[in-house]
Amino acid sequence: MTAPPRPSADGRPQPRTARVITGAAEALAVAAALAADFRAGAARRDAGRELPRAELDRLTATGLLAVTVPAGHGGADVGMTTLAEVFRLLASADGSLAQIPQSHFVYVNVLRAQGTPEQQRFFFAEVLAGRRLGNAQSEAGTTHVQDIRTRLEPAPDGDGYVLTGVKHYATGALFADWIPVLARLGDDGALHVAYVAAGAPGVTVVDDWDGMGQRTTASGTVRLDGVRVPADRVVPHHLTFTGPQLHGAVAQLLHAAIDTGIAGGALAEAVDFVRTKSRPWFESGAETAAQDPLLIQQVGELAIRVRAAQALLGDAARAVDAARADLTDDSAAEASIAVAAAKAYAASAAVEVSGALFELGGTRSALRSLHLDRHWRDARTHTLHDPARWKVQHIGRYVLSGTRPPRHGLL
Repeated sequence: MTAPPRPSADGRPQPRTARVITGAAEALAVAAALAADFRAGAARRDAGRELPRAELDRLTATGLLAVTVPAGHGGADVGMTTLAEVFRLLASADGSLAQIPQSHFVYVNVLRAQGTPEQQRFFFAEVLAGRRLGNAQSEAGTTHVQDIRTRLEPAPDGDGYVLTGVKHYATGALFADWIPVLARLGDDGALHVAYVAAGAPGVTVVDDWDGMGQRTTASGTVRLDGVRVPADRVVPHHLTFTGPQLHGAVAQLLHAAIDTGIAGGALAEAVDFVRTKSRPWFESGAETAAQDPLLIQQVGELAIRVRAAQALLGDAARAVDAARADLTDDSAAEASIAVAAAKAYAASAAVEVSGALFELGGTRSALRSLHLDRHWRDARTHTLHDPARWKVQHIGRYVLSGTRPPRHGLL
């Protein structure tokens, strides 16, 4: 297993060595190759809760985590159609591993939207050098998900800010070089993102995640105890929502890609199990399970579900790319609604297909030694991020009355 880079004096690790991917075709080829390799160890990692540090280092070294860096800063600047497919491929192999870099791309996108030219130059260079962004956004015990109580206060000596709070479900933080932290600043509590060096004094990342699924994401707790943050590491995230925006659409698109990938991975494993390990039901008259007409019918229905999820994902990604090229209230709304449809459908498909795996495989497929339940556990856990029922509500309002979805960043 690769050892983490040694921290420098300011808490940042030394740069890793990472390639620079040049375009969409290369990004997709790299993602497909990684998925094929990562698939082989996914069950073992889940069973033993082996955190995928070596796999994540390998993913980083390929340059795949830098593919959305703008071309003007030396990146491939791939579109969301490509990025969604990258995530789908990775999730089809390992639903936990694919989840880890989701926030990385979200907070690269925050810098694109609200970072100053100097902040963009610095952080895009960091990403190209192989530095990883995590997240510290959700909090427990608050009234709702938007109730952020972590505070940024001006430092007593006037030099930057002091950050204090506790974050939960901080996927990626344990593996990160920089931890973007959602915090309130000022009398009006305006939402900001503080990009905090993972090794900075006062930062503690605790691997206390014990979810039944996505077991190896290390989505634990981040404690921020009087962390000093330079002023040039703080981004005014609240400005993102004063006009048409795609922050939520990009984030939710990647979640939809993960669900779609889990569904496809579960179906592929079910098909392999039926072909190689299942027995036909005696009443079918078939010589093999794969010739059982009722089983064939169910596989066909599940394949339609997976294809539909993939089609909706592609449609949503194209809508986001179109809105990025011409961002207006209307184009942003179209993108958000398309992503909401993809996410709502993919969530149900992932749970359904991963559960049906056992109906297809029969009793033997439930053996703990096979670890086939990881697909359902990953799907059930990941789809709890935000309720699909509210996405359906916004879709219905948009279709019936043309009401645009709200700009709260979760659509």
